[in-house]
Amino acid sequence: MSKQRNFAMRSMVALAVASAFPLAQAQEAPASKDQLETVIVTAQRRAENIKDVPMSIATIKGDKLDTLTAGAGDIRILSGRTPSLNIESDYGRAFPRFYIRGLGNTDFDLNASQPVGYVMDDIVMENAMLKGFPVFDVDQVEVLRGPQGTLFGRNSPAGVIKFDSAKPVFKQEGYVQFGVGNYSAKTAEGAFNIPVSDTVALRFAGTSQHRGNRVHNTNPDTTKGTRDFEGYGDNAFRIQALVKPTKDFDALFNYHQRNYHGSATLFRANILKQGTNDLVDNFDYGSYPTDGVNYQKLKTQGGSIRLKYNLSDITLHSITGYEKLDFNSRADVDGGYGAVYAPPYGPGRIPFVVETADLLPNHKQFSQEFRAESNYSGPLQWIGGLYYFNEAIQIDSISFDSLAPGNPQNIPYARQNQKSKSWAAFGSVNYAVSDKLKLRAGLRYTDDKKDFFASRTDYNAANVLVTVPHTLDSKTDNVSWDVSGTYELTKETNVFARIATGYRAPSMQGRLNGLGDVPTMAGVERALSYEAGIKQDLFDKRARLSATVFQYRMKDKQLTAGSGGVNMNRLLNADKVTGQGIELDLQANLGYGFSGSAGYSFNDTEIKDKNVRVQYCGNGANNLGMGCTPTNVAAPGYPGYVLIDGNDMPRAPRNQANFSLKYSTEVGNGELYAITDWSYRSKYNFFLYTAVEYTAKPLTEGGLRVGYKWGDGKYEVAAFGRNITDKVVALSAIEFNNLTGMLNEPRTYGATFKMNF
Repeated sequence: MSKQRNFAMRSMVALAVASAFPLAQAQEAPASKDQLETVIVTAQRRAENIKDVPMSIATIKGDKLDTLTAGAGDIRILSGRTPSLNIESDYGRAFPRFYIRGLGNTDFDLNASQPVGYVMDDIVMENAMLKGFPVFDVDQVEVLRGPQGTLFGRNSPAGVIKFDSAKPVFKQEGYVQFGVGNYSAKTAEGAFNIPVSDTVALRFAGTSQHRGNRVHNTNPDTTKGTRDFEGYGDNAFRIQALVKPTKDFDALFNYHQRNYHGSATLFRANILKQGTNDLVDNFDYGSYPTDGVNYQKLKTQGGSIRLKYNLSDITLHSITGYEKLDFNSRADVDGGYGAVYAPPYGPGRIPFVVETADLLPNHKQFSQEFRAESNYSGPLQWIGGLYYFNEAIQIDSISFDSLAPGNPQNIPYARQNQKSKSWAAFGSVNYAVSDKLKLRAGLRYTDDKKDFFASRTDYNAANVLVTVPHTLDSKTDNVSWDVSGTYELTKETNVFARIATGYRAPSMQGRLNGLGDVPTMAGVERALSYEAGIKQDLFDKRARLSATVFQYRMKDKQLTAGSGGVNMNRLLNADKVTGQGIELDLQANLGYGFSGSAGYSFNDTEIKDKNVRVQYCGNGANNLGMGCTPTNVAAPGYPGYVLIDGNDMPRAPRNQANFSLKYSTEVGNGELYAITDWSYRSKYNFFLYTAVEYTAKPLTEGGLRVGYKWGDGKYEVAAFGRNITDKVVALSAIEFNNLTGMLNEPRTYGATFKMNF
C-alpha cells in the first residue's frame, strides 16, 4: 500500500470518528455535574479556551501529571503521553531531545539546536542543558504541534513545549511531599505560598531527588574505572515574587536554580546481537564492565522579570530573561574495557578505546521581549512586539584515550566558541467575521547572526602538540507567517484549519576528532505546514475530542550525520523532508467513579534527496567485521557511504498511542483512587540510515498509582510503579564503535506521602 493511500485511509478514519460523535451526543445527554473543566491555554499569547484555538494542542496537568512525576522521573516521562511527542537523550537527565510530528535532532553536541522550541515561564530555553529542569509545582504543560514561527519565533518549525509554573497568589497555601522507592530512591518536594501584604505575594517551591547506584562495574581489573553507576542527586528550587500595587500593573520576579550530579548515560558495548535488533542473550541490566571514569555535573541558574500594565484599551508586557549554566560530563564511550591491541578486553570485541569528557564551562543567555496587545471589545484584536536574544557558549571536548597510540599524555581536545544574536518584530490579528467564523493571521521578521570558532589541539606526526583553528559565520533573515480560522458548527463543535511556516537558523558543529577535521554547517531550514481538524465537547461536556490531519514540507532540512568510525557529527542539508499524519485526543468522565483519556498519532515522514549520502556504522579500519548491517543502497563511488533518500526521519515512530484510566470512590472519610497509564510507540530508526541492529523495537510501557486521600484532601498516601512490566529495549546507540546501545529505564516503584496546607 502506498504512503499516500495509507495516509488517506487513516485520515478518513480520523474524520469518521470525529463526525460520528454529534449523533451520539444527540442521543444521550447525562447530567452535567461531571462535566470536564474548561482547559485554558496561552498558545497564542492570550488566555483562551483550548477549543477556540485553531491549532493542534495537547495539555498535561493535574492527576495525569502527578501520576507521571510520582517516581521523580525527569522530563522524558512526558514522552509518548500525548500524540506525536517523543523525548529521548544520550546524556540521561541532563540533555533531553524533543520530537514533534517526527521532527527533532539527534545531535549530541552541546550547542545543538532543536526544531522544537522549549518555553519555561515565557522564557525561551535555547540550550538543551536548560531544557531538563525538573518538573515540580507545575500548573500546566502545553504541547503546541506544528510550526510556531510567528509568536514564538526561530527554532520552532516542529512545535513548542510550554511549561507554566504555579504562580504566587494572595492566599496562604502549599504542600510537602516525601517519597521512597527501589534503588534507595528518596525524594522531597514542596511549595509554600505567602501573601506578604495586600500587594506582594511570594511562592517558594523546590525538589530534591536522589537515587542510589543500581549498576555494578564487573570489570575484572578492579583498579580501573568507576565502580557503580546510575545513581544521582538532583536538587532544584524556584522563588517567585508577585508585586501588584494597583489593579492595572503587576510585576512577577522569578529566580530558579538546579544542581545535578550523577552518572552519565551508560554506553553498553556489544549488547545488540549482530544481525538482529535483539539484546544479546543473558543480558544483565545490573552489570557494566568498564575501565572508564563516569560522572556528570550540571549547575543552572536563571531569572526573569515579567511586567504587565493595563491601559484603557491596550495591555503592555515586558519579559526579561537571563540564564547561565556549567556542565561537565565524562563517560566511557566505547562501553567496555581494554581493546584488541591492549588485552584483556570486553565485553565482546573492543576495537579501540574511546573515553571523552564534554564541558560547557561558559554559557550565558539573555532575552528581552516587549509586547502590546489589544484588550478592548470588538471584532478586531491584535498583538505586536519586539524580541531580542543573545547567547554565548564555550564547549571543550576532551579525549582520555589512555590506550590509544600517539596520545600518551591524554590531552587532545576540541574547543568550540559560539556567539548568537537574534532580533525579531512580530504581530498577529484576530478578526471575528461573525459569531461563528473567526480568522487569524500572523507575521514575524527575524534577523539572525552567528559567529563560530572551532579548533583541535592534538599531536601531529612528529608527536608535537599543535592547535589548528577554524572559523565560520552566518547572517540570515526570515519572514514567517501563519493564517488560520475557526468555524463553530454548533455550540459544542468547532472546526479549524491552519497554514503556517517555520524557520530554523543555521547550525554549526566542530567536535573535531583530528587535526585534519573541519567544522560543518547546515544552512537555514524552512517549514510549510497545513492542518485541519475538529474540536468537540461531547455528552454535555463530559467528554472532549480533538482530531487533526496535517501535512508539511521542510525545505533544506538540517540533518545530523555521524562520521562512521569516529566520535564526531557532521551537519548537512537535505533538499526536502515531508510529513503527514493524524492526531486524536480524547478525555472523558465515564461515570461511576471512572475517568480517562486516550490519544493516537500517525506520523509518516520521508527524506527526499537522491544525492544525500552518509557514512554508515562501524566502518572504521579497526572495526572490521563488528559493524552493523545497513539496509540502504550503497552510494556509488563512496565506499562506506549509503544513500538515505526515502528513509523516515530518525527516532520518529510512525504510530504512538496513550491511554489512562482513573477510578475513585469514597471510603471511610476519604477517597480511594487508582490510576493506570500506558503508552505505545512503534519501531523507529536510530540514525539517518537504516540498519537491522539500529532499529528500535516497539515499546509499550505502563504505570500504576494507588492512593488514599483524607481530611478533605489535606493528606494523601500513595504507592506507584513505573514501567511495571519491566520492559527493557535499546532506545539509541553509538554507531562508530561496537554495537553499543543505550536503554530505557527499568521498573521502578515506591510510595509517597503528601500534605496540603
